[in-house]
Amino acid sequence: MEITASHQYQLHAHILDDWGLDKLAGKMREEQVEEIGHSDLFIERVLFLKGDPEIAFEKAPKRAATLVEMFKADLADEEEAIEFYLKAAKQAYDENDVGSRTLFERIALDEEGHKSWLELQLELIERLGEKAYSAKLVSSPNVAGANAENA
Repeated sequence: MEITASHQYQLHAHILDDWGLDKLAGKMREEQVEEIGHSDLFIERVLFLKGDPEIAFEKAPKRAATLVEMFKADLADEEEAIEFYLKAAKQAYDENDVGSRTLFERIALDEEGHKSWLELQLELIERLGEKAYSAKLVSSPNVAGANAENA
């Protein structure tokens, strides 16, 4: 789940750079790094429990055509992740696996933060309109071109 999310945020960052929304692209890169950190924690836990980590995409990242589409897709993914991690935490609790329960709860809290941020962005777009919202997320007209040149 976290590996898929990290690649989804990576794709979004590149799309947002392409759209000239460099500040928002930076936020997506921060989310990508956090999701990679989550996957690292899960790998460490599985290895600690003497298991074999499975590292695979749950689903392929999808390109969004608009900010609203992007945020709604991410919101649905975050809601799914929260539900999954809370169920996993309960199962770990039932099996007296305190370490795994704590990890699942911690990640669920992080995902709740992502969910809250996405809900706020959708509210802002609804109130301001996508054009006004987007105008706040551009550093300068030359940043997108500079990012492309440095790629």
